[in-house]
Amino acid sequence: MENHPVILFDGVCNLCNSSVQFIIERDVENRFKFSSLQSQFGQNFLRKHQLNTETFDSILLVEKDQYYSKSTAALKIGQELKGLKWLKVFWIVPKFMRDFVYSIISKNRYKWFGKQDNCWIPTPELREKFLN
Repeated sequence: MENHPVILFDGVCNLCNSSVQFIIERDVENRFKFSSLQSQFGQNFLRKHQLNTETFDSILLVEKDQYYSKSTAALKIGQELKGLKWLKVFWIVPKFMRDFVYSIISKNRYKWFGKQDNCWIPTPELREKFLN
């Protein structure tokens, strides 16, 4: 993890799982590692930072000693991906407005995109990108 930012995501959320697969396809430099919020790594991280360990409303990007959530995490991730550098234009939108839109999507993601009973399990080829 020390050399790679880690993306923590809701492992039962279809939108989140699709987003992780989207990121993997465009992470040509293999910059990111991944872990579900439900995993041991994810739960330990949430407890350490006194975040909710049962209800998830945001993807988290962990970089060294810092973490980012909601729209800030999404923008930081996106601008590192092939073909998405243009996303940096959204930094001009105030955080409260970006997070408002993010929160609406997050609140409705199960209703709009569905939910799985179990966390998505990566293929053997992708397993090296995932922590526990």
